[in-house]
Amino acid sequence: MNAAMGKICFVNCSTHEITEEILEPSFYESYLSGVGLGVAILRREKIAQVNPFSKDNMLGFVSGLLTGSGSVVTGRWMAVCKSPITGGWGDANCGGTLSLGIKQCGYDGIFFTGEFEKPSIFVCDETGPRIEDASLYWGLDAIESEEKLIEAFSTKKRCVVATIGQAGENGSLIATISNDRGRMAARSGVGFVMGQKKLKAVVLRGNEKVQVADRKKMGELSGEYSKKVRKLSLPHVVKGSMLPMFGKIMSKSKKAHMMDGILSAPIMKKYGTNFANTALMFAGDNPVKNWGGSARDISKEYMKQANPDRLLRKEVKKYHCSSCVIGCGAIIKTERLQESHKPEYETINSFGALLLNHDIDLIDDLNDLCNRAGIDTIAAGSTIAFAMECYQNQLMEESFWEGIECTWGNTEAITVLLNKMIRKEGIGNIFGDGVGVATRHIPNSQKFAMIAGNVEPGMHDPRFDPQLGVHFSADPTPGRHTIGSSQYYNYMRLWEQVSWAPKVKSGTPLSNEYQVSEENALKSMASTCIKSVVDGSGGCLFAMIMGLDHWPLFQWLNAATGWEKTADEYMIIGHRIALARQQFNVEAGIQPKSFLMNPRLYGVPAQSEGPNRGKSYDLNGMVEKHFEALGCSIDGIPLESTLNTLNL
Repeated sequence: MNAAMGKICFVNCSTHEITEEILEPSFYESYLSGVGLGVAILRREKIAQVNPFSKDNMLGFVSGLLTGSGSVVTGRWMAVCKSPITGGWGDANCGGTLSLGIKQCGYDGIFFTGEFEKPSIFVCDETGPRIEDASLYWGLDAIESEEKLIEAFSTKKRCVVATIGQAGENGSLIATISNDRGRMAARSGVGFVMGQKKLKAVVLRGNEKVQVADRKKMGELSGEYSKKVRKLSLPHVVKGSMLPMFGKIMSKSKKAHMMDGILSAPIMKKYGTNFANTALMFAGDNPVKNWGGSARDISKEYMKQANPDRLLRKEVKKYHCSSCVIGCGAIIKTERLQESHKPEYETINSFGALLLNHDIDLIDDLNDLCNRAGIDTIAAGSTIAFAMECYQNQLMEESFWEGIECTWGNTEAITVLLNKMIRKEGIGNIFGDGVGVATRHIPNSQKFAMIAGNVEPGMHDPRFDPQLGVHFSADPTPGRHTIGSSQYYNYMRLWEQVSWAPKVKSGTPLSNEYQVSEENALKSMASTCIKSVVDGSGGCLFAMIMGLDHWPLFQWLNAATGWEKTADEYMIIGHRIALARQQFNVEAGIQPKSFLMNPRLYGVPAQSEGPNRGKSYDLNGMVEKHFEALGCSIDGIPLESTLNTLNL
């Protein structure tokens, strides 16, 4: 079979039975692989009806259809399950090296049900799959356990590992799955599910090859894109200290200015994602003080410490995920850390501006702590911000806080509380499962809970970009900042290939983005569909944003598979995947409209100062239009006619 391996693996943790299943080529034409494979299998196995906290929950590791095909920036994998956080569909996207490792073992996905009696490891190498004892590794942090597993199971060929840390072992709902010493599948509670199954790690060392229909064409397409990315670099005159001015200019603009997405490549190559900590602060994209503050609360010292040129000096080498030619990651070295992954934008903002913590160097340590423990930095930082606002408003008696002074910017409080959350110790039992669970223990705290469907949203402000708010509230995995935004839509220029995607012209009033309209609904639908195609292919959000006029996703899919599908036909596949995820939630008994985010996040009440001053919009109306565009009722229930059309 071309592109896909055509086979998946099932592991019953309770009985240690391992079985394989061959999938027909037609399956991949309907669902691609990746998230499409995951949702198709979990729906078929009726996982929507099981208790997400029970052993009957299923955890899947799925690779992208384009991974290993010779395409580039297509090496991402996903973990899928029924989310214990939302009670509905759960998935988490991750870079690193595991995606190719899954396919080299001959599989497109590996699915776990049941629960081991004692901590165990799943191993698959050239001799086939098996279960091994994990007693030597249980209790070790994610990075230490990965290093020891690589040492134990590598031969001439190095194995790849996905593992959990202490947060997953201790039953934190915001636990992650770690790959490549710090690349995280961080959302939906996937690390909790892995820990509940007492599955310490997945260790892969295969040697199978991915077959493609037209390897010459794959090489030509990849070579052309790679050449574009490699030749782009920032002019030497551009300094990190200039980036805040970019945000100030954006905040004053009243009209859309179209930018070629590929022009973001040089800044990502040089700085990675943390350029946004200063570049977008004054534009209004960076949440501050539990989403209640603004850029006016941020000191000059913070901006000085967060200058990406300063952060660049800590780097010892660049980091590339599998098949990536961009290399937005990096390994850093500091006085306290010998080697650690550089904190991403989300981590710096969630432990920085969101808490009014101005000690950026401390965030290196907090990031390493979270990577080792295997805990989601977005959720952890957001939970501490929630705790600080509860403390500020004296919602609980002093004894509740166990001597921790949770005042804004208190670095000692941040560190102590984070450690307690990881260990689920004392007050950490309340905050260690995230904001949604914590609200059940703190009366009258819901107004300070910045969540959408029980999930802490990514660190991008939907008052700055309303389409973000639609996806925070309407996606089957709520709070997800990687599905779509007006900025993403403008940069990827989807309308050049998809016949029905609305075109955006320079000079279009930005106020249009805040309106309930058919055009905005088509944009948000298009973003949902294309991201489903990307996630089914193993592609990267950053490459997508750099423009589908440059990153030839549809052409790669045809060259790899031998299909001759149009962009519109691939968008139908994306629509099918998106509606399958939505239908999973309906089958789980979830009302999709229940995921609407906290009103503060869409400007109710509107801020009185800062770059988002006065901005608010009709989120409910925009979400209803989005659902209608997808072929659902205004409440988000897929219509029978839509399900029939998409063969769902």
